[in-house]
Amino acid sequence: MPRSVDVYFSIASPWSHLGHAPFMELVAKHGLTVRWRPMALPPLFAATGGVPLPQRSPQRQRYRFVELQRWAEKRGRDINFRPKHWPFNAQLADGAALALVGIGEDPAGFIGAAMRGVWEQERDLADPATVHELLVAHGLDADSALAAATSEPITAAYEANRLEAERTGVFGAPAYVLDGEVFWGQDRLDLLDEALASGRPPYVADF
Repeated sequence: MPRSVDVYFSIASPWSHLGHAPFMELVAKHGLTVRWRPMALPPLFAATGGVPLPQRSPQRQRYRFVELQRWAEKRGRDINFRPKHWPFNAQLADGAALALVGIGEDPAGFIGAAMRGVWEQERDLADPATVHELLVAHGLDADSALAAATSEPITAAYEANRLEAERTGVFGAPAYVLDGEVFWGQDRLDLLDEALASGRPPYVADF
């Protein structure tokens, strides 16, 4: 029986972008069922003790910048570290991914293309025309997905994902959740791979 992994992410997250392709390799390797859970990051940070990037100390901001360079090289991604259209409100792009899930479409290709658009191609993912173009390019029902992306049901589902993230113990993106065990960050994918391969029971906190 296929195992399931919940993926909490945002298209605005560079770490979600760096983790997308290697995670998809794990999906193929282990035959995973994926539950894609896009969520808004600013309120998640506020609820879990995180600090928005501009408010972090210079030491933390510098270290983040170095880490992005390290991991972009390791993952073979030619990313823009200060993309033209970032930061931006990711709700439209995230909502389009969530709308695809709602109509039974696999959003993985769109998600990958959208994150490459932000981090490698200097595209504006807050622009409906850009989102529409990417949906069409992947053979998806762009009009339906785009119309639903900002609808009340999708907005409610987007918020529900954030609240479920908090309940599960997620505090940043990307986070991969296997049997209730949280693997935070694209740099934990090797550990997720090992957990899937071994079939071990999930580790839990004792408090």
